[in-house]
Amino acid sequence: MHKHQIMRITNRRYLDLYKNQIGDQIPQLISDFNFTEKRNLFQYLTKASAVYSSNIEGNSIDFNSFMNYEMNKEKFKAGKEIEEIENLIEAYEYAQNNKLNETNLLHCHKIFSDTLLIRSKRGKYRTEPVGVFGKTGLVYLAIEPEFITQEMKVFFSDLETLLRSPLNETEVFYFASLIHLRFVHIHPFRDGNGRAARLLEKWFIAEKSGRDFWMIPSEEYYKKHQDYYFETINLGVNFYELDYDSCINFLKMLPACLKETF
Repeated sequence: MHKHQIMRITNRRYLDLYKNQIGDQIPQLISDFNFTEKRNLFQYLTKASAVYSSNIEGNSIDFNSFMNYEMNKEKFKAGKEIEEIENLIEAYEYAQNNKLNETNLLHCHKIFSDTLLIRSKRGKYRTEPVGVFGKTGLVYLAIEPEFITQEMKVFFSDLETLLRSPLNETEVFYFASLIHLRFVHIHPFRDGNGRAARLLEKWFIAEKSGRDFWMIPSEEYYKKHQDYYFETINLGVNFYELDYDSCINFLKMLPACLKETF
């Protein structure tokens, strides 16, 4: 039996290990984060999330340059990279005002993939095989397109279960990271999987813990530690050989972002 067949986003198998290594710090990290004084920065931090998430995918516009563009729009010509960030900001804003479910996630993908994909591929699961390529060639081969619909049905059914379940702060972060990781491994879109997974992770936390959690700097943290981020996501050469017993280092990254606050 393949390991992937027993992996569900509701899986608590790694929760005790997670608690021992970082989970027990989460309530304190949340209380130290000081959401109250950041509330007036909500929109600013949403823009930061979108910029850093785009940067992870190779967008070269840094946050400082993007904010300067925003202040002097009439002096700059908005190129494709600026548009890409603006679309992702729009998707974050849509998510912040709508419930987390499959329909709304697909709508977010449709919004932010405007510069990434042809119209017929936006907001829809892929119909072609896709691999992740690195400097040395193929790094990961995702699940075949004909199995995506079923895989996503299970995924969103489990997500619904988690949204309905009472979870403490530690569990919310644990499951948010698992959602992120599993989504990336399924790789349901032709392009935009990473952006969607990072958005989804935050969306889940905000649904469970409150709107303020949109402000946590997870995307910035992943960008700063990008090599490690990709290294810890990589749990196998293809969908059928993923070893989730090695997932703990990835799961620990999300709460770690609360330690590196500005």
